[in-house]
Amino acid sequence: MLCFTHLSPLPLFSFSRRQLTSFSFRTSLSSSSIDSVSPPPENCIVLGCGGIAVDFLATVDSYPQPDDKIRSTCLKVRGGGNAGNALTCASRLGLNARLISKVANDSQGKGILEELESDGVDTSFLVVSKDGNTPFTYIIVDKQTKTRTCIHTPGDPPMVPTDLPQSSMLSALDRANIVYFDVRLHETALVIAKEASRKKIPILVDAEKKRDGLDDLLQLADYVVCTAKFPQAWTEESSTPGALVSMLLRLPKLKFVIVTLGEEGCLMLERAPKDASESKETDVESLLETLKHRTDSTTTFPTCVLSETTKLKANGIGTVSGRLFLGTAEKIPPEELVDTTGAGDAFIGAVLYAICTGMPPEKMLPFAAQVAACKCRALGARTGLPHRTDRRLIPFLV
Repeated sequence: MLCFTHLSPLPLFSFSRRQLTSFSFRTSLSSSSIDSVSPPPENCIVLGCGGIAVDFLATVDSYPQPDDKIRSTCLKVRGGGNAGNALTCASRLGLNARLISKVANDSQGKGILEELESDGVDTSFLVVSKDGNTPFTYIIVDKQTKTRTCIHTPGDPPMVPTDLPQSSMLSALDRANIVYFDVRLHETALVIAKEASRKKIPILVDAEKKRDGLDDLLQLADYVVCTAKFPQAWTEESSTPGALVSMLLRLPKLKFVIVTLGEEGCLMLERAPKDASESKETDVESLLETLKHRTDSTTTFPTCVLSETTKLKANGIGTVSGRLFLGTAEKIPPEELVDTTGAGDAFIGAVLYAICTGMPPEKMLPFAAQVAACKCRALGARTGLPHRTDRRLIPFLV
């Protein structure tokens, strides 16, 4: 769930105002109009490889106990899967989205293709098996706790690299501005990632949790977006800021890493293009605490606070030159919060758009948080995904 959390306005550490910058993008409908939104970017292509599925979403008053028999209050069947969701989001925002994945030649697979195509996602590179089953997920949405529980059944037979002819892969990569992987279909993903890297096409990896093939993909990644628990789990460091420093040290190609923090927003560490050798070292833990106390607790809109480029030190780990960003998320009224399924995918779809269009990080993080918040106001991973003409996005797209 993405929403705003209260933070004390009093700083605990002595960093000058010059070292910190704050950005807020308020969705003022009176000062902005749809007519002022910039046209969609021309020929911006994002290629994604990963999971698609059918989601069976059952809303219940409260999550069942073992051996309970309960009734759902609402049932909807929608398209899902991380890659399918993120690319649908990117397409609605104005990118040309292409997807590599696999479905079966069954009613669910046909439904997935139709839904993706209706949202402008290019499905010509999808593999359709004659037999087997399309992936599907049972999702239980708890109205009381505003949480969701997912039970996934993978597709069969699984996708393997030989399913995708070399000519199809090269066509999919042709003129692509960025390639995105959700780390499912990892064998196929690695073949595509190596070719993308050879062609110098930027790569974004969604590091949701440790998976087969993840480490190989991370070595090729230019950008990583990960869940709250991932940095510490992958690096075995004791804190998130220290783990982010460790990730940049271990992955020399990485330009930035974003960790989504649920209702606390997100944290991003960006590598400086040049070494900040003249800057004095700054403890990354202390800097994060200062950023937290510089956020604006009076606004419900997404905001971003960032440091200047400096040498960020993590004790016992090392030092990297870069900037630390702290993004907040929208404070969604409880009566408007419906379902958090796919919020992270929406965030990634917006990040893909931001990278392709050259949006600066201090604008990208609130933008991605706003897109995710829009999604959370409807049931299912895609129902609430906004189009670029959505009034709530106008301040970011003018």
